[in-house]
Amino acid sequence: MAETIFACCVSEHEKSQKSKSREIDKILSRERLTFRRTVRILLLGAGESGKSTFLKQMRIIHGQDFDDEAMLEYRQVIYNNILKGMRVLIDARQKLNIPWGDKSKEKDAIKVFEFNGSVVDQHQFCDYAESLQLLWTDSGIKSAFDRRREFQLGDSLKYFLENIERIGTTNYVPTKQDILLARKATKGIIEHQILIKGVPFMFIDVGGQRSQRQKWFQCFEGITSILFLASASEFDQHIRVAPLVLMEDRKTNRLVESCNIFETIINNRSFAKVSIILFLNKMDLLTEKVETVNISQYFPEFQGDPHNIEDVKRFLCGIFDSRRRERTKPLFHHFTTAINTENIKHVFQDVKDTILHDNLRSLMLQ
Repeated sequence: MAETIFACCVSEHEKSQKSKSREIDKILSRERLTFRRTVRILLLGAGESGKSTFLKQMRIIHGQDFDDEAMLEYRQVIYNNILKGMRVLIDARQKLNIPWGDKSKEKDAIKVFEFNGSVVDQHQFCDYAESLQLLWTDSGIKSAFDRRREFQLGDSLKYFLENIERIGTTNYVPTKQDILLARKATKGIIEHQILIKGVPFMFIDVGGQRSQRQKWFQCFEGITSILFLASASEFDQHIRVAPLVLMEDRKTNRLVESCNIFETIINNRSFAKVSIILFLNKMDLLTEKVETVNISQYFPEFQGDPHNIEDVKRFLCGIFDSRRRERTKPLFHHFTTAINTENIKHVFQDVKDTILHDNLRSLMLQ
């Protein structure tokens, strides 16, 4: 009798275990299916090439608004971008021996230069706003800004300083454009999934600084496509007499650095079947720069009109293309301005169609 009861108990236990096992198998099967159907896009490129900005654009374009917590975080980032950027200009003006336009602005410079990079709240930033506004009108600071290719300065500083009256109020809330221009270095690996017309897209953003690049290899498994971003406007950024050009290397041209990274990625055997798409980014800054800066001074092999944007674009595309060993396939590339939502919306539509078409079978979308 006892043996019968025990056998029944064992039987019920086995049934329960088998039921749990089947449920786990179903969950794992669904997860494997979801993983196989997920378009995994890896964003690569040197620091400040626009990877994080592109990811922000994906959120904006596909209706994933930033919550209150994110708004507060970006407001803090913007405050820091402005104060640190102005400190760099004050320091550069002195090291480049540029005289003040108005000597009385020196007291404003001392006040701003005392900012030590710590957290600053809204009221504290408002206290800096007038000094920032006055400094930005000074011809000495403007002259230092005009020589910014000689030192490291955030691309968005001019935009923020031109909007300082709006930003420096106690009720300031960042706009979407402010958020796109806010610069915060990516550390580690950031994954963000967006459902696009029923297809899950996983965007993987990793830091571009040299110290972060060893983490790139952790992200390579199961990648559908790589978007490689390069800042096209950095062709003239070499070391000069003032602060650093390339934060971690005083000798390397930043565009050459991007080409070197691209060469490593494009020729990696692990990516033989992965579509790699080049984004030559910051075309707005490149177009502005080409009007006054001669690219042949930095790349003597350039042929054409150095002040013709189409000639410069063709050359830049060529130097990246020349790094590829495999020549049977064309280099997929786009000229982009990551802070321009309409531009990225249009480009990503083309990129999305290419990725889905090339990976139809592996993504199980037939």
